[in-house]
Amino acid sequence: MFSNPEENIAYADIREGMCVADLGAGTGAYSIPAAKRVGYTGKVYAVEVQKDLLARIKEDARRAHLSNIEAVWGDIERVGGTKLASHIIDVVILANVLFIVKDKDAIIQEVFRILKPGGTVLIIDWKDSYGGMGPSPQMLILKIHAEQLFNKYGFTLVRDVSAGPHHYGILLKKP
Repeated sequence: MFSNPEENIAYADIREGMCVADLGAGTGAYSIPAAKRVGYTGKVYAVEVQKDLLARIKEDARRAHLSNIEAVWGDIERVGGTKLASHIIDVVILANVLFIVKDKDAIIQEVFRILKPGGTVLIIDWKDSYGGMGPSPQMLILKIHAEQLFNKYGFTLVRDVSAGPHHYGILLKKP
């Protein structure tokens, strides 16, 4: 792992009782530590389009004795595609997602829709392709570009996040 999920989510100030959405959850590398932070009174929605990865998240949550993760089969590139209600999420996690999605405006609109007013989004993504270790250079979404994309929808930068040698991180707030 090039970036440490536990350290990264600490920047988002995820606490007991919060509601978190991990969009494009993949294997659940961020969902599991987020679920530990929100505790039994909180909830984590791990939204993923690949059903085999959702099965893995469910199994990993079961093994970790976490009953507060809901694996959701959804399309994060479509407004309403996460199947989550509007304005229920305290923190959205987008880890290694922006470089993959084709419709960046749609995902930002979906993040805006599900986040509570004043909610935050944690973005972790690749700084470079590192000779093919990361995404191809044409797929990269640089930190400044990610921030600009979210600024179009009224999000403001809270802080930069130290996300390891190969990744950048930013924390943004919804108005």
